[in-house]
Amino acid sequence: MPLVTSTEMFKKAYKGGYAVGAFNVNNMEIVQGITEACREEKAPVILQVSKGARAYANHTYLVKLVEAAVLECPEIPVVLHLDHGPDFETCKACIDGGFTSVMIDGSSHSFKDNIALTKKVVEYAHDHGVVVEGELGTLSGIEDEVVVEGEGSYTKPEEVEEFVSKTGVDSLAIAIGTSHGAYKFKPEQCTVNEKGILVPPALRFDILKEVSKRLPDFPIVLHGSSSVPQDYVAMVNQFGGKMPDAIGVPEEQLREAAKLSVCKINIDSDLRLAMTGTIRKFFAEHPDKFDPREYLKPARANIKELVRHKLVDVLGCAGKA
Repeated sequence: MPLVTSTEMFKKAYKGGYAVGAFNVNNMEIVQGITEACREEKAPVILQVSKGARAYANHTYLVKLVEAAVLECPEIPVVLHLDHGPDFETCKACIDGGFTSVMIDGSSHSFKDNIALTKKVVEYAHDHGVVVEGELGTLSGIEDEVVVEGEGSYTKPEEVEEFVSKTGVDSLAIAIGTSHGAYKFKPEQCTVNEKGILVPPALRFDILKEVSKRLPDFPIVLHGSSSVPQDYVAMVNQFGGKMPDAIGVPEEQLREAAKLSVCKINIDSDLRLAMTGTIRKFFAEHPDKFDPREYLKPARANIKELVRHKLVDVLGCAGKA
């Protein structure tokens, strides 16, 4: 099937109590690992591209990689989405360039200006058959070219109805305690469980439930939701890395969110960690190797298995294609 929008995906996810994985892509191996896992698990998927990815790999290359994945995996629905579009011009370029979904991130603006910017993007996108994700509230942290200094701000539930009605957005990203990057929480923010593992503070499900109450049947999105798998953090550190305080969102909290109104969960750092850890390990064990195919092949395989785990055990979307 051709690229699709997320409209039907989200309707099914909302009713089914699961979320669709939105995975950031930067190169061929990541695209292959994600879509092969989704094909085998019969799961819908959102492949998303950031401003940084477009600058790194070029818009055309990324679109063609995704189009190739669609040809190779015709059984599953695939959305091509712009992640954190910073302005109207970037969103327009992606809409004109083959994307089926865009996010306009006006969360750094005033509420009034966020509405105006989002509405402008929505009007252009809808005229071209493309859906739009907006954002209220800000996430702290750093990921790709998204940098938020200091603390983020939780979404105010009392603002969501006005924002959605005035902008016409198709989905809404909210802030309930997730954050960008692999360093989401400081150790001093966490408690230690019986296994000696750092456990970050719980997500604000009270905000999510209040937003859901005010926006019934409306798809909610969580950004900054990588779990930062500790086995890959350990692998990175074992083979020369220095990531002792990389802490992510517990997967059981994401699964709980997916059972509510969250229809899209963004995952980025987990895949990068899997790729980096695998490559570091490969070179440590095979210092004489130099062919990129030799170290990218196991990296792709580990990305595939990580995505499979997310589809089955976290998102709950396996078998929903």
